[in-house]
Amino acid sequence: MKVTILLFGIVRDIVQSGSISLESDSISTVASLKTLLFEKYSKLKTYSNFSIAVNEEYVEDSYVLKNNDTVAIIPPVSGG
Repeated sequence: MKVTILLFGIVRDIVQSGSISLESDSISTVASLKTLLFEKYSKLKTYSNFSIAVNEEYVEDSYVLKNNDTVAIIPPVSGG
């Protein structure tokens, strides 16, 4: 399965890119994608409470991904 991942905020800084493409047979759900990302970018574990949107819709970890989905990783926003 191949997915495009859009990265924002601190997640973008950690990965050092605004988007990446991943292709792996181990990707089936959002949870499995997160596991793969945590293995590849261990610093992401510090910010594991980010939101996930697939094709512009917020989803839960159990969401089943499809080939060529676009996944956005959105970290919590703070400020004042």
